Amino acid sequence: MRRHTDRQQRTLGRPAEVRGVGFLTGADVRLRFLPAPPSSGVVFVRTDLRPRATVAAHIDQVTGTRRRTTLGHPPAQVGLVEHVLAALAGLRVDNCVVELNAPEPPGLDGSAGAFVDALLAAKAVLQPAWRPVLGVTELVTVTADGASLALGPGRSDQFVVSYFLDYGSCSPLGRHTCTRRITPQTFAHELARCRTFLLEQEAAELRRQGVGLRVTTSDLLVIGPHGPIDNQYRYADETARHKVLDVVGDLALLGADLCGHVVAYRSGHPLNIALLRALTEVAVQPARLAA
Repeated sequence: MRRHTDRQQRTLGRPAEVRGVGFLTGADVRLRFLPAPPSSGVVFVRTDLRPRATVAAHIDQVTGTRRRTTLGHPPAQVGLVEHVLAALAGLRVDNCVVELNAPEPPGLDGSAGAFVDALLAAKAVLQPAWRPVLGVTELVTVTADGASLALGPGRSDQFVVSYFLDYGSCSPLGRHTCTRRITPQTFAHELARCRTFLLEQEAAELRRQGVGLRVTTSDLLVIGPHGPIDNQYRYADETARHKVLDVVGDLALLGADLCGHVVAYRSGHPLNIALLRALTEVAVQPARLAA
């Protein structure tokens, strides 16, 4: 990897709050976004534990990727962090304390929309420190079980994500693609409100396990044989857009901005984290700042 350029770090101008029900625990969750000092990164704080527990949003803290991204070790653990991280990264809020009174953020409608609304209301402010923008000099690819994820070099400091969604010809989900250049504007207006989704049989199995008991098919995007149950798509390609959102959230765990083009085919949280780990193994070359 090489340091392509830098940009000025940002935090929030004031605290912001989001409340809702946790998908995993069914708990009433209060999340607070708080301003943080330069170069401190994103840190989750579990206020329900005594003493309070702190978990850094960094690749080194990832302990689970099954259906969601989990950070930390019990009892100081936070799950389903990808939508919060996507909102912060998408809006380029680099330093933030995220207080939670539960082991997960509020699930809301399965999107990052409410988090983005709260962050925009709090307004980001510049800080006297710089954040590196890193790129690769050659293609880096990870694969598993017919899925793939790759980051290729770019010609500028732009970060572009393409996702190819394909659950197979027998799936009620159609094949969709989505490509977006990730900026605060495109994230807020074209990606933030795209919801997580699951198939009807997956939802039934999770309920059998005691997960999602306080949410219904009208709250979440549950896909049956004929499309969403008690719901409708916000965009024709909402499922692929949400996958782009997840990529943005997971890759934020690098602790630096990326530039270049990410191309994903049928990938999920495990491959997102696998790509990050592959990137951390690539030495960062001396800075060559863009003109």
